[in-house]
Amino acid sequence: MILILDNGHGNPPLTGGKCSPDKRIREYDWARDMVRRIAEKAKEAGIETHILVPEKTDIKLNERTRRVNQICDEKGASNCVLISVHINAAGADGKWHNARGWTGWVAPKSSQNSKTLARLLYIEATRANLKGNRADSPSCYWVGNFAIVRDTKCPAVLTENLFMDNEEDAAFLESEDGKEIIANLHIEAIKNYIVHLNK
Repeated sequence: MILILDNGHGNPPLTGGKCSPDKRIREYDWARDMVRRIAEKAKEAGIETHILVPEKTDIKLNERTRRVNQICDEKGASNCVLISVHINAAGADGKWHNARGWTGWVAPKSSQNSKTLARLLYIEATRANLKGNRADSPSCYWVGNFAIVRDTKCPAVLTENLFMDNEEDAAFLESEDGKEIIANLHIEAIKNYIVHLNK
């Protein structure tokens, strides 16, 4: 299994402005740190990993999907899985909001394997007590028309890891304990996904 990790967003000019109201958390910085943590844990587990965007600058979605699909063509799409790592925001108004919690997203016409990985991620997020106050999902995943999960050839899930414009979530996202909990929920779900595929 080849794990492809997409660290969402990047430096200006595209989406570098995505940040907490107090500007202490910038999504692209946080996502790069989180992907590095997950990649290190994957390496320890013997899982081949590709970090999709080593650059700090923002890379357009069509280039991100092209990179994923190139790996799929080289390694075989059935041997690959993609997780795109993000943090959520309830508004773009520079204010704190009440929404908090974790969600995992698949494309409208996603594969069964995408849904399985999303459910496994949801289970781990629930175990970590990160569900928050968002409307619960009976399917254990949410559906969104995001290019990174829609236009890629392998099973793919986009994770929104809490809300950077909720003060409690932001404090958790900044903390070392919080970062480790979020990295661990990803790697445990990935391990369980591999076990599922090998049944």
